[in-house]
Amino acid sequence: MARKKLSPISTLHYVKLVYRSLLLLAAVAMYLFRSRLPGDSIIPSIKNQVWLMVGVWVVYTIEMLLRFFPAKLESMGCQKQFARNYRPTGRTEPNLTSGRRILAVIAAWLGLNGVIGGLYFLGLIAKDVLVLVSLAYGVCDIICILFFCPFQAWFMKNRCCTVCRIYNWDFAMMFTPLVFIPSFYTWSLVAMSAALLIRWEITVFAHPERFSDATNACVACENCTEKLCHHKRHLKTFIRKNRERFRLK
Repeated sequence: MARKKLSPISTLHYVKLVYRSLLLLAAVAMYLFRSRLPGDSIIPSIKNQVWLMVGVWVVYTIEMLLRFFPAKLESMGCQKQFARNYRPTGRTEPNLTSGRRILAVIAAWLGLNGVIGGLYFLGLIAKDVLVLVSLAYGVCDIICILFFCPFQAWFMKNRCCTVCRIYNWDFAMMFTPLVFIPSFYTWSLVAMSAALLIRWEITVFAHPERFSDATNACVACENCTEKLCHHKRHLKTFIRKNRERFRLK
C-alpha cells in the first residue's frame, strides 16, 4: 500500500517538532553542563548564556505574531477564528465544548503549574528548571497535535484539533512557568501569549459560529485538507497491532 503524502500543514508541524526539540535539547545540555559551576543559570542575567533565551524569544515571538493574522500555511485549528475562514452551513446553533469541560482543563493546568511554582518558591527547583519545563511544553504541544492530546482524550472529547475549542491557548499554556521569572524575555512572551488567548476568547464569544463544524463548513471533516488526525489514527493502529502481536508471543 502506497504511503500517503504529508500535507503541508503536517510537514509544518514536523518542522516545528524538530526545531522545538532542538531548542529543548540545547537548553538541557547547557543546564547539565553549566549546573556544575556554582551560580550559573540559563536565564539571561548570565552574559555567556544570553543567546539561548534570545533564540527562544525570537523563535516564539515570530510564531505568536504570525498567529494574529490569517495565514494559509497554518492549521485551521487556529485559523477558524478569522472571518475569511467562515463558510455558513445553514445551521445556526454551534455545538461548542461545554464550559464545564473547559473549566476542567483550566483546573488541571493551574493545578499542575501550581505544583511546579510551589516547588520553585520552596527552593526545590531553580529558574533553569522552569525554563526547561516551558520548552518541554513547547515540544509536548506539537506531540498533542500529531500523536496524542490528553486534553482532547480526557477532558474535552472533541473530534480533532480543527474543532478544538482551546487551540490558541497553546502559547499561554506553554509559557505559564515563565510567570514566576521576572525578565523582559520571559514576561514579554507571557504577555504576547496572553494577548493571543484574550483575542481568541473574545472571538469565541462574539462569533461562536466560526468554531463549530455544525455552523462552519471550513472545519468539517469532508473539507479538511490537513489530515492531522491521520497521525493519531496511525499511532493507535500501530499500538493495537503490536499489542496483539505481543499477546500472541
